[in-house]
Amino acid sequence: MLFLYNIVVSIAGFFLKIIALFSPKIRLFVDGRKNVFSILEEKIKPTDKTIWFHSASLGEYEQGLPVIEKIKEKYPSHKIIVTFFSPSGYEVRKNNNVADVTLYLPLDTRKNAKRFLKLAHPELAFFIKYEFWLNYLKELEESQTPTYLISGIFRDNQMFFKWYGGFYRKALDAFTYFFVQNESSKEKIEALGFHNVIVSGDTRFDRVNAILERNNTLDFIENFKNNQTTIVIGSSWPKDEVLLAQYINQAPENVKFIIAPHNIKADQISSLKSQITKSVVLFSEKQNADLSNYQVFIIDTVGLLTKIYSYGTIAYVGGGFGNPGIHNILEPATFGIPILIGPNYSNFAEAIQLVELGGCTVIANKEELKNSLDAFVNDENLVKEKGKICESYIQNNTGATNSIMEIVS
Repeated sequence: MLFLYNIVVSIAGFFLKIIALFSPKIRLFVDGRKNVFSILEEKIKPTDKTIWFHSASLGEYEQGLPVIEKIKEKYPSHKIIVTFFSPSGYEVRKNNNVADVTLYLPLDTRKNAKRFLKLAHPELAFFIKYEFWLNYLKELEESQTPTYLISGIFRDNQMFFKWYGGFYRKALDAFTYFFVQNESSKEKIEALGFHNVIVSGDTRFDRVNAILERNNTLDFIENFKNNQTTIVIGSSWPKDEVLLAQYINQAPENVKFIIAPHNIKADQISSLKSQITKSVVLFSEKQNADLSNYQVFIIDTVGLLTKIYSYGTIAYVGGGFGNPGIHNILEPATFGIPILIGPNYSNFAEAIQLVELGGCTVIANKEELKNSLDAFVNDENLVKEKGKICESYIQNNTGATNSIMEIVS
């Protein structure tokens, strides 16, 4: 079966090169991998000690960051190698300050895996949440490299639990330890005969909790807010924005809105702005504006949303009207503010739990959005009550990083 797997990966690599001619995103995926080995040869010497972290995309990188930082502290003489599978991760974090080398992971062929691991020669390897690349795992196992899965999630629909998934189950032999998020994942992996597993929790809680310790001040947001009730709309998509624009247009003058769309292309920003009848200013226009005079602030740049949440009275997190679903709700939760989301959240354990606890409200249409936001705008005690639920939820789920480090160390 591994033979067939290798054929499929090779065929996929061939077709991706063709698709790249027509797709900018796939072009990044293909072109970004062309110089991986030469970069490794340049930046990693045979005498260097290294530790390797692999993440699928941006979310997994952020999830693994607390562990990366702790490992960097514990092994200061080692070089940290971080790899991404997806352009949406690599292109955003290629200039991070925690890794010595940041790369795309070459496609999982046997030849690529052997060459990559020969050049990288990690003393420890970490896979974050998922992405089980069979040839890389096989090479790690054969070289007896300690290999860890952190913040792992196992579900019934994964290949390991299918009758035909024996070759995938075999790949799990490479792992020295599985650090999983919940009891369900532990039970599933133990049912396959693996007992080197503990429920450490989700390192994302440690990541967002650490946000509170940094300086989250943004003077221009403070000027815009002007001590008024402020609804922060994060990672919104057009389906979210249609409903939100209708609410904004009839909202009281003493309520302000900050919108950080998921897509900041000029045409999408223009479309969003055109739907709003209130006074609107863009981040790109802020130098020449008295921000306190505007009711709506559209953030047409990236990298500011987490800090902006710290100024929110209420948060709406987008993505819940499409697939794969909502974006990160833990960031606003850590600042102790109530959260609203759309109906598609069933694949996100933290959303399910916060909805059950009452800190997160689900809305399915404009009437529910209006009723929920009006309730918060008009009831300061309700805001505090729901916000406290969110804050406590974060605090009660931290500690995964320490659990991992106790065993890895």
